[in-house]
Amino acid sequence: MAEKNAATKTEDAHLENRNDYVNDEPESSPQAVHVIHNPLKRDSPEQVVADAQAFANNHNLGEYADLFGRAALVARDQLNFHNIPGLSSDEVAALQYERDHKWHGPKMLWFSVALCAIGAATQGWDQTGSNGANLSFPQEFGIAGNGGDEWKVGLVNSIIFLTAGLIGAFITDPLNHYLGRRGEIFLTSACLTATPIASGFAKSWQTLFAIRFVMGIGIGAKNATVPIFSAELAPARVRGALTMFWQLWVVAGIFLGFAANCIVKDTGRIAWRLQLGSAFIPAFILMCGIYLTPESPRWLMKHKKYDKAFRSFLKIRAHPIIAARDYYYSYVIYLEEIHVAEGSNYFTRMRDIFTVPRIRRANYGASTAMIAQQMCGINIISFYSSTIFTDVGYTDDQALFASLGYGAIQVIFTIPTLFLIDTVGRRRLCLITFPLMCIFLLAAGLSVLKTSGSQASRVGPVVLFVYLFTICYSLGEGPVAFQYSAEVFPTIQREQGMAFVVFINNFFAGVLGLTFPRMRTVMTTTGAFGFYAGLNLIAWFMVFCFIRETKQLTLEELDQVFSVPTSEYFKHEATVSAPWFIKRYFFFQKNLPKPPSIIATAQSHSSSGGKYVDSPKRSEGAAV
Repeated sequence: MAEKNAATKTEDAHLENRNDYVNDEPESSPQAVHVIHNPLKRDSPEQVVADAQAFANNHNLGEYADLFGRAALVARDQLNFHNIPGLSSDEVAALQYERDHKWHGPKMLWFSVALCAIGAATQGWDQTGSNGANLSFPQEFGIAGNGGDEWKVGLVNSIIFLTAGLIGAFITDPLNHYLGRRGEIFLTSACLTATPIASGFAKSWQTLFAIRFVMGIGIGAKNATVPIFSAELAPARVRGALTMFWQLWVVAGIFLGFAANCIVKDTGRIAWRLQLGSAFIPAFILMCGIYLTPESPRWLMKHKKYDKAFRSFLKIRAHPIIAARDYYYSYVIYLEEIHVAEGSNYFTRMRDIFTVPRIRRANYGASTAMIAQQMCGINIISFYSSTIFTDVGYTDDQALFASLGYGAIQVIFTIPTLFLIDTVGRRRLCLITFPLMCIFLLAAGLSVLKTSGSQASRVGPVVLFVYLFTICYSLGEGPVAFQYSAEVFPTIQREQGMAFVVFINNFFAGVLGLTFPRMRTVMTTTGAFGFYAGLNLIAWFMVFCFIRETKQLTLEELDQVFSVPTSEYFKHEATVSAPWFIKRYFFFQKNLPKPPSIIATAQSHSSSGGKYVDSPKRSEGAAV
């Protein structure tokens, strides 16, 4: 009991004087920014050390008490670690090396993130397996006609996304709670190993529908957990790039699925069965390897397994001082989160993503990123490219190889985004690429209208503009959607938030897959492409309004990013940032000084003239 009381006092020490770092005085500049402020700077260095050592002693980490004291000082002033007394030369060297080598990290970190990324290939492979199978399974089951048969084909293709969104995403929280991140991933990867194999043995379209119904549940639960797991393992400086391995391997799965389609295309009537069944391969690899990785430290922290959480951090950070710094800083912020969420349960946490201002704004951004991925029209290509290419004059074999080129382009042009996402940023990449996607998709649709001339002159422009559209998608919205969604929610509501946005993404992917066969007949391919080209412009405006930049911030610092009211954020972007961008890049006013961002880090901004925002102080009456 005495130990428990001591721990409680330590936690209380972090929570008292919560308003000390909120500056509500009049702004000294009309261009004042909101500053991300390190909560450890509320206390003196001596108090920070004492609190950190007390934390270690009270959570079975007594052997690391001195290490936590030094690490807390580093977390308090991360840029000036070389001036902190007490650090050994080895610790200073480790921190210096980390600062100068962005991609430095232990092998276990890379193995864990890469393994999670392989799991993403399951979704891409499932999409393209059905893409190739669409050329033959409707004939096999007698549903190759128009009208009702088109709806049946659409339903078989789309059901994995409908059940992923409506069922799979919402069982994520209980599965994570009872099984952990690794246990949930193991269970869903086992499901995604069995169901593709079963698809290859289906004897009717109804049986295939039922198998893919179950497959979708596994996809939804996996999609909501693997990006979170990857984001919780990755350091802030490269979190965007490492978590983006998810998208890289989704498109790798798309490419490998198209490659498998081409490999088995000459096997006769069983070709479509092999195309669907081959998708078990990445899921099987994930299932076999997941327990070789450490459990998520933040999941362990959430379940009060503090000693195990730190030992997990030790496996995925290059030096104990780095592991202790990252872990203790996460813990301090986590204490404030649980103070706000005290007494919550699954349903209240789900309610929070709509009612608590900070979380609601994160939900706006993540939901925008997810629904924009479907609005842009990329999945009409992923689901039906082979069918589209045969419509404009390619043979079945030529359509499969053209689709393989589409998959290869996604892989090639997703790789540069690994480096751009944490430098250019998530928001800017989307704002640049959506208008280009609109132009190229519209051009592809108009090219379909050409019906005279050689096959090359008719098909070539369509393929060219589809490929250019795909390049823009791979440099922007493609990598951003899941990566952004996995990082913006607080630890307490992360499963609920991710479940909801995965529901949005998969539900509308299902709607797209269900409606496109009939849309292609009623509106023609040109009309369908034009429809989605228009949606790209709407998506661009949604990105401008709701997606906030998150590059190179810790998962905990994002609390402050989403504490800025939406109306204030939009006003700043519309009246300050956008006019500067137009003058600078359209009117070539190169000497025009860049205005300060509405959001900056405390370490890079003087507090004078800034307005500190206390993110944990979430008033229900705050602005939207």
